[in-house]
Amino acid sequence: MDENKSKMVFDYIVVGTGPAGAVISKTLTDDKKTSVLVLEAGENNDQDQPIRDSRFAPELEEKFFPEYFWQGEGVPQPGVDERTFEWTTGRLSGGGSSINGEQYVRPTPDILKEWEKLLGSLWSPKQAIQNFKQLENYNGKTRTPNIHGYNGRIDIRQAPVNPPNITRKLVSAIEKATGFKKILDYNDPGTPIGPFKRWQLFQKPDGQRESASTAFLSSDIITPDGIGVNGRKLTVLYKSTALKILFKQKKAVGVDILKEGKKIRALARKKVIISAGINSAQLLMLSGIGPSADLREAGIPVVFDNPNVGKNLTNHTLNTAVFTANSNDLQEALKDPNGLYTGGTFLPDPLLRNKRRGVQLIGSVAEGKLIITILFLQPKSRGSIKIQNADPLKIVLADEGFLDNPYDLEVVKEIYKTYIKSIAMKLSEIDSAYQLVSPTLEMIEDDEQLVDFIKENFGHNHHQQSSLRMAPFTNC
Repeated sequence: MDENKSKMVFDYIVVGTGPAGAVISKTLTDDKKTSVLVLEAGENNDQDQPIRDSRFAPELEEKFFPEYFWQGEGVPQPGVDERTFEWTTGRLSGGGSSINGEQYVRPTPDILKEWEKLLGSLWSPKQAIQNFKQLENYNGKTRTPNIHGYNGRIDIRQAPVNPPNITRKLVSAIEKATGFKKILDYNDPGTPIGPFKRWQLFQKPDGQRESASTAFLSSDIITPDGIGVNGRKLTVLYKSTALKILFKQKKAVGVDILKEGKKIRALARKKVIISAGINSAQLLMLSGIGPSADLREAGIPVVFDNPNVGKNLTNHTLNTAVFTANSNDLQEALKDPNGLYTGGTFLPDPLLRNKRRGVQLIGSVAEGKLIITILFLQPKSRGSIKIQNADPLKIVLADEGFLDNPYDLEVVKEIYKTYIKSIAMKLSEIDSAYQLVSPTLEMIEDDEQLVDFIKENFGHNHHQQSSLRMAPFTNC
């Protein structure tokens, strides 16, 4: 019997249907000749109201419903009083793009220039703009229309269309407190950093969620059960978890899969592409790629000794500042529930005081309060991901290393002292109904109380990155 007829054989196997996997799978099969198998551990939940309806986005990010999320927890974090945080991401078609906060933020030209030095002209600012234009179907205001795309597969909605008073007051306060002028389009590469009234969101014009699944695995690409349409040689296997990459010497030739309780095998003529988000490091290590000492300790044969896999884990810090608010403003803010946010800004690292994005402030309304979510975007703390043994269903030891580097705590303290305190004062001058209640101004002035507050108030982002370095370190 022909071996290829007795097994699932494709040109490519892609693990994961998130923003990378969905785009790659659709693009590879556009020629109607290339065959691709895509593995998704979850199901296609695009039509479920909590996924489709953007109003559920804040709740999804807080409650981690088991029908949509991988379930897991990281190790205790010494930097934040031994607290633990969820270790999870989307377990459904679209991956994290189906359950996240929907914000669409392009890299800045400065970042792209650094990537260009490392990776070549495909990552240049000029090329990046062309790529974004090709992807976007932009629905919003801008002073530079030629930097956006209007015929791409990804709907981007600038929201809310009519910013309410609470947003206008917050943005005005940020302007007065920081000296950075209000901007219209933060994704315009020629626009400086500063506060803005509208976020750009992965949303359709009616406000429903846009995801990697709705944009690139839609009905014109595959059937509901995952089969390519109109001659497209694309197959998506749902409820199918990749267990291990198979190698012939050092070439990936296939994947072992757990599908609804049964182990099956698929082979790839050309390549296996891993785009499994935070689960990618674990899959590589289970397959023999990673730090050789860790692999041997886990009883896994070493295919390739790469000490970088699972190391250098990075995540943004997350804290909040809570304000009382004008009751009339709160009611008005509910007019566009898909708007999700009440303004925001990018600001420099307050210790460096350059003109680079170092801090992200996000305004929102919850439980009758105005909340500013605070992200430090360039933390120096690093964590790690380590497998415990060769069992592919055993959760990893995920140590995110929050505040391990003292610099990060100093920056977060300074964000409160420099930015939040000044914004609070200017906001209360604009409208006395707005008062900072958590932390109080007195707590910000007391260093010991402020440190305690930061650690107790510390939250968790799902912005993990950098744990999959495949190349050696360079001096670039």
